[in-house]
Amino acid sequence: MPTPPPTGPLVTRDTVSARLLQLGVRPGETLLAHSSLSSLGWVCGGAVAVVRGILDALGPDGTLAVPTQSGDLSDPALWGNPPVPEEWWSAIRATMPPYDPLVTPSRGVGVIPETVRTWPGALRSAHPQTSFAALGPRAAEITGDHATDCRLGERSPLARLERLGARVLLLGAGYDTCTAFHLAEYRIPSPLVTEGRPARGGWKEVTEVSITSERFDELGSDFERDRPVVRGRVGAADTRLFPLADAVAYAEPWLALHRPPEPYADAAPRGREPRPRT
Repeated sequence: MPTPPPTGPLVTRDTVSARLLQLGVRPGETLLAHSSLSSLGWVCGGAVAVVRGILDALGPDGTLAVPTQSGDLSDPALWGNPPVPEEWWSAIRATMPPYDPLVTPSRGVGVIPETVRTWPGALRSAHPQTSFAALGPRAAEITGDHATDCRLGERSPLARLERLGARVLLLGAGYDTCTAFHLAEYRIPSPLVTEGRPARGGWKEVTEVSITSERFDELGSDFERDRPVVRGRVGAADTRLFPLADAVAYAEPWLALHRPPEPYADAAPRGREPRPRT
């Protein structure tokens, strides 16, 4: 049976740029983009065309940032989808390559962030699990000095993006991917968690704020109801645009009210799902 033709819509570099400008993206601004290539439709040129289209809309003075997480650099004891046999854990910890911002691939964030990560001139932050990559004049300011014991808090690119007045672009992605909400977790009473990860010189234990995207969809729905959020479509993708600082400010009281301060099952974004709590 022949493969059916794509149903579209047809998306190109030019249509991405034009639609973003129509939605209100401003040349010269800074965007933190969360994206889903498959949601857009049939994209001529794939992820490269989408990245070029975003950069076209931002212009030479704009900066694009994306999450380039590598949560699989984590303790195999926490992996749950799929798990690995317990007898493998010690060998995995002993042989897992440490994070290298130049070569460690992103995982679980989609092909568009991975395309940005490998783009000529891209810079990437230093956290081994929750790095960000950026392109543009403010890339070094955003990605520099990301503390390796601060995933998504005050010493991370998120706080710098907030200070720079960045906006969040959800391009076919839902609020469950919105890393800005995690910055709010660092500003309210939150539990700590100690976890292992590979490092130069051997396995390392690090204590950080316990983070989770649990209930972010509900948080995003309420945020969109109560605060100005630009909504539209790029191709077939539902698209949202809003100030990062607004999202953080809204999330702080919402999380304090709606989510109990206890250690969370998914304490860090991972390439494999962590095992559920017992």
